[in-house]
Amino acid sequence: MRNKKILVWFRNDLRLHDQPALLEATQRAEEIVPVFIIDQRLFEKTEIGLSKAGAHRINFLLESITDLKKSIKAIGGDLYVGVGIPEEKVAELAITHGVQSVYYSQDVCSEEISQENKLQRVLSKAGIDWKIFWSSTLVDKNDLPFSINQLPDVFTKFRNKVERECNYAIPLDAPEEIISPEFDTDIPTLEQCGYELPDFDQRSAIKFVGGENAAISRVKEYLWEGDHIATYKETRNGLVGKNYSSKFSPWLCTGSISAKYIVDEIYAYEDERVKNDSTYWMIFELLWRDFFRFTAYKQGNKLFHVQGFSEHPDRKWRKDLRTLEKWIDGYTGDEFVDANMRELKASGWMSNRGRQNVASYLIHEMGVDWRWGAMYFEHALIDYDPASNWGNWAYLAGVGNDPRPDRKFNTQKQANDYDKNRAFRNLWLNPIAS
Repeated sequence: MRNKKILVWFRNDLRLHDQPALLEATQRAEEIVPVFIIDQRLFEKTEIGLSKAGAHRINFLLESITDLKKSIKAIGGDLYVGVGIPEEKVAELAITHGVQSVYYSQDVCSEEISQENKLQRVLSKAGIDWKIFWSSTLVDKNDLPFSINQLPDVFTKFRNKVERECNYAIPLDAPEEIISPEFDTDIPTLEQCGYELPDFDQRSAIKFVGGENAAISRVKEYLWEGDHIATYKETRNGLVGKNYSSKFSPWLCTGSISAKYIVDEIYAYEDERVKNDSTYWMIFELLWRDFFRFTAYKQGNKLFHVQGFSEHPDRKWRKDLRTLEKWIDGYTGDEFVDANMRELKASGWMSNRGRQNVASYLIHEMGVDWRWGAMYFEHALIDYDPASNWGNWAYLAGVGNDPRPDRKFNTQKQANDYDKNRAFRNLWLNPIAS
């Protein structure tokens, strides 16, 4: 029996493919109400004096929403877009539209879970049902070979057991039709959100465009058109250029593409082209992403505490904004760190190799509170994902998974190893030619 009307709350799952909440809603409801609310708290300043999300990140989000709205319209529906407190606006819209149920994808970090709990309380009082779906990981939560509470604290133990005992599900098809009301809501511009985006910096590795269509195009380009995945393990520590790494992460963090979709394409590539260490390594990296997400779900608020989830005594951290600003602006005096930080500020992107080095430098050389570094990455990165970002920072600070207080990178050696000819440093430390 079909429910008359279901509201689908889009969160970090801005796609039509492999979207269980959306697909089931279209199968069960006569009409659905697709909703995305831009969280106004993203525009608020944190203790380091910057907005929670910066211009590059918000711009990518707006592009992703625009693409989703176009895709929904192409199959007969529409997307309500608003700005506000998501859990409040969703409840308000559910009541206004007289829906019988609200469907949404579950998230893993404490702030997002708090939103879910607040929404459920309001819906319960209004007599509206809800249903939660799991859609953000390669391995489904219910398919794990252990409970969340028994999740290993070390990645290798997690990976070995998952690889032995789990199969990765085939991604779901996109719905063929969406029946929804028409909405007169416009997607706000970046300027209306209070931001100004600088001109595209020609030194940037890639021009990222948000949305599911761009995500699928990038997978096609990286795997099928360029065969870049066949050498991924050898090139993944690169610093200059478009294809040394997949750069799927911005689309993964907004949910414009699913991890299951990527792995399904990798399996097809292995069947048709080549299966090697590089194709495996891409799946390996997606399992790291899963591990951070499940760890965040297990640890809750601890992930955001100065001690993380370690039992080490509190370390004395510097909280000096002038020192932090030198790091942010790329004026620490360490050329490798400075080049990476300038790339991030100009483009919203930094390589994985760069992230590890600049984080280690802030923590171990400058002694600045690791959470301030995590906050800046949250502001600046277009591929900001709370579980991976805070999990990696805690890891390097020695207060996360497999904690070691001396997890320190020698940035001079790293520069010599990965930027022998100085191509990366010269690119970002020298002024742009006019």
